[in-house]
Amino acid sequence: MTETMSPRERWLAALKCEPVDRLPFWAKFDGSYTHYQVEPFRSMSVGDIHKWVGSVPPAGSPACSKVIRKKTSTKSHRDNGTRFTEYITPAGMLTATNRFDEGSQSWHPIEFPVKERKDIEAMTLFFSDATCEFDSDQLENAKAAMENVGESTVVTTGIGISPLMDWIQHLAGIENAHYMLWDYKEDVEALFDAMHKLLCRRAEIIAEKSPAPVVFSTENTSTTLISPEMFQKYSYKHLVDYGNILSSAGKLHLLHMCGHLKDVLPDINKLPAAGIEAFTSPTVGNTTLKDGREGCPNKGLVGGTNAALWTRSKDEIFGQIKHDLDELPHHRGIVLTSAGVMTPLCKPETIKEIADLIKSYPVSNN
Repeated sequence: MTETMSPRERWLAALKCEPVDRLPFWAKFDGSYTHYQVEPFRSMSVGDIHKWVGSVPPAGSPACSKVIRKKTSTKSHRDNGTRFTEYITPAGMLTATNRFDEGSQSWHPIEFPVKERKDIEAMTLFFSDATCEFDSDQLENAKAAMENVGESTVVTTGIGISPLMDWIQHLAGIENAHYMLWDYKEDVEALFDAMHKLLCRRAEIIAEKSPAPVVFSTENTSTTLISPEMFQKYSYKHLVDYGNILSSAGKLHLLHMCGHLKDVLPDINKLPAAGIEAFTSPTVGNTTLKDGREGCPNKGLVGGTNAALWTRSKDEIFGQIKHDLDELPHHRGIVLTSAGVMTPLCKPETIKEIADLIKSYPVSNN
């Protein structure tokens, strides 16, 4: 087929639910992927693998901001594959411990900093002490990234994680996060307020200064972690604030939500966000592209598959993708990806074949 759009134009059109010449495709490789491949792929960079299979990932850029502290600080050190982070505050020191996993080539928490009620006060002081300021050096780096990338893809930056999801994933852990939010509701909500204030200021700086057109919130939202009621009470109002700040400057707010979303789609639909990234189909997630289009008719859907699907044969993988695409009323607002990280069990040759089939799929822009 004849392509009439650059990769950057195609990405932006899809996020805006505008017509595209063909569907964009992004295989989400991370550092673990090449580790499990045979040569020559094992020795390739992640960027080279993307080019070989025909995948176009977005490019990152700095958020043009920095955090300044007066009374609090952090210190971090590593020891034999374990990373220790100390949060030093006037109310005491908290410690987080993460261990490096060779298989996934990533860090995983084994100790969370907030363990009991007094730690909530210390963490609140840690966030209240922080101010977010414009960083001119980061702006120059962001401008350079835009220039280097050109038309080859879309440039993004990140705002961070909204308070509830940060609390659950990084500060208290799933179990303690729920217990403490129930037992010490006012204390935890005061912490959320301090976290939210910092993120709002970062959003303002990004809106005013960053040249990147797309801004990620790395939420990892899933109703396996929080209830729809919790999403409505906390995440929703915070994401509304970030989205309003960013959209007022013409930025596209993209929500990284990689879990079970079916029961919160009506609320996501009302957010001032451009779309959902890492939109994951069953059996890993619980939302098909049809679910997403019906629940969020004007949102971009970046994903549409799942890791389990990519362990199957080429015919099975594309057969499911084609089935899901054929169910849609149109194909505006779709970027097909592996949703989460691409499994190393799917070989580059298979991904390339699927990428070619996706590129040749006849899109409907009606």
